[in-house]
Amino acid sequence: MAAGSTIGTLFKITTWGESHGKAVGVVVDGCPAGLALSEEDIQVYLDRRKPGQSKFTTQRKESDQVEILSGVFEGKTTGTPISMLVYNKDQRSKDYSEIASMYRPGHADYTFDAKFDFRDYRGGGRSSARETIARVAGGAVAMKALKELGVDIFAYTKSIGSVQCKDENFDRTFIGENRLAMPDRDAVKEAEAYLETMMEQKDSSGGIVECQIHGIPAGVGEPVFDKLSASLAKGIGSIGAVKGFEIGEGFLAAIRNGSTNNDQFYYDEEGKLQKATNHAGGILGGMSDGSPVVLRAAFKPTPSIAKMQKTVNQKGENIETSIKGRHDPIVVPRAVVVVEAMAAVTVLDMMLVSMTSRIDKVKAFFLS
Repeated sequence: MAAGSTIGTLFKITTWGESHGKAVGVVVDGCPAGLALSEEDIQVYLDRRKPGQSKFTTQRKESDQVEILSGVFEGKTTGTPISMLVYNKDQRSKDYSEIASMYRPGHADYTFDAKFDFRDYRGGGRSSARETIARVAGGAVAMKALKELGVDIFAYTKSIGSVQCKDENFDRTFIGENRLAMPDRDAVKEAEAYLETMMEQKDSSGGIVECQIHGIPAGVGEPVFDKLSASLAKGIGSIGAVKGFEIGEGFLAAIRNGSTNNDQFYYDEEGKLQKATNHAGGILGGMSDGSPVVLRAAFKPTPSIAKMQKTVNQKGENIETSIKGRHDPIVVPRAVVVVEAMAAVTVLDMMLVSMTSRIDKVKAFFLS
């Protein structure tokens, strides 16, 4: 049976663990030897997604301290599998006892039962957002490797509800200075007010995360099934709350015409090929074109809300429920680093695969 917990071809991550189990973790396989790596390198990213950092995140108190169990010796990767774990320390499984026999609207309760005839109802088990800890840890390793290759990946909250960040107000340094991870100072104030209203109404909000990837050389990705765009779509789309994905102009390209959507080429003063625009989002024919890759992921509203909702139980009864426990009114700000992680895992894997595309590159490696 294909368990579906592994992603990647050469650089692979396998995540494991449940929300209310003893721990969650990841095994990273295919990381080249000799990469300087420490628990501090991983912790920087985990600290960005951990709960309890503001009133807009779940108040579950977890330090999310990572432990590297294998694959690193004297501060450098050994080329063997890197195993990491984070212990769960603030589970409140009793918060979920009432939902053991019913299906929560918007959750995977019903589909888990339909597939396995069994489910871990404590916080959602494997379908919990807590699984993303493992993705972030694995992505942190990929980010460290990509920095060695001159690739820079960063993501941010593009919108919350109907509140949109404006391009003219973009400030990358501000992303890490506000609790909503927005690059627009004006939009933060409006978004916070909107979220306050959602919380008062016992409701939640969705939003969009945008991610930019700079420094990918042209030619990364494959022209048919393993397109860079398709692989990014799989990686980002595998994040639990993602309901939409687009590259470049995305769905807006459908209402443009060719003359305005095409990115025209030119040579700059140094003789380097450039594009006048980047409507394609850095990918042509499934392969990187050397310009920044720009992608967006649409996240649904948090399904766990205190507002009364209609549902059913396993006895065949129609019932009403109000979800108890500690839940984010919006997942987007904490999902920003998860998007970065999955983008990093995908890009590093595809860059390693691309090393075999040409015989001159293979000869340069083995005969140099």
